[in-house]
Amino acid sequence: MNKIIEKYNLSEHVAKFVIEAPMIAKSRKPGNFVILRIGEKGERIPLTIVDSDIEKGTITLIVQNVGVSSGKLCQLAAGDFITDLVGPLGKATHIHKAGTILALGGGVGIAPLFPIVKAFKQAGNRVLTVLAARSKDLIILEKEMREWSDEVLVMTDDGSSGRKGLVTEGAEEFIKREKINECVAIGPAIMMKFCALTTKKYDIPTQVSLNTIMVDGTGMCGACRVTVNGETKFTCIDGPEFNAHQIDFDELLQRLRAYKNEEDQAKNKK
Repeated sequence: MNKIIEKYNLSEHVAKFVIEAPMIAKSRKPGNFVILRIGEKGERIPLTIVDSDIEKGTITLIVQNVGVSSGKLCQLAAGDFITDLVGPLGKATHIHKAGTILALGGGVGIAPLFPIVKAFKQAGNRVLTVLAARSKDLIILEKEMREWSDEVLVMTDDGSSGRKGLVTEGAEEFIKREKINECVAIGPAIMMKFCALTTKKYDIPTQVSLNTIMVDGTGMCGACRVTVNGETKFTCIDGPEFNAHQIDFDELLQRLRAYKNEEDQAKNKK
């Protein structure tokens, strides 16, 4: 079991946890994730590692309360314990000096984008970041992103923070202004699809980090499979990052909707 050292509410539905996990803190890299479970019969939840402190032996996770399992996690407080915590999992982000990086984050997808932005900046790149969400209360880690980005543009659907508009509008503003060498986009699948369509027009290499259904995290169950360049890949072991221009997003979106009725029933269960 892993102890929750600190918990902060970033918004009404988003919480930040600092969890005791010394071995994971020591070996994790940007892009890695963990799978955790609350209770012996709890659902396995994959979450990207946002940050770590090797000296304190802790990792930082950010969770959005969207369902039964994430809701149970968000109800926990400092001093409580995570039943199971496995990681680091997945392939780490390929961090190198590329030139100018365009980083696109949507909603809670801003959380897994943060360690990647930080690492690219530390590698000597110019980093241009677009943070997007439906409204101001869903924009997270803005201060931290500004610390590690050369420029940050905030876009909200309702105009309550930054500019009114979509993440792709912010992306095109940067793209038309200067040469972008690489792009990384993380957020809802539909957002990543349109980010990929946007960067493809300009022939900008783009990576996305997928958050699919997962069970075991070792590729055995096949729940996280996705079609990339016509081949079946497993998000947990081949990803979570893939070439955005090779992903079959329509298939992915269909798979993500497969258990929507069951999810709604679970949330509405008395």
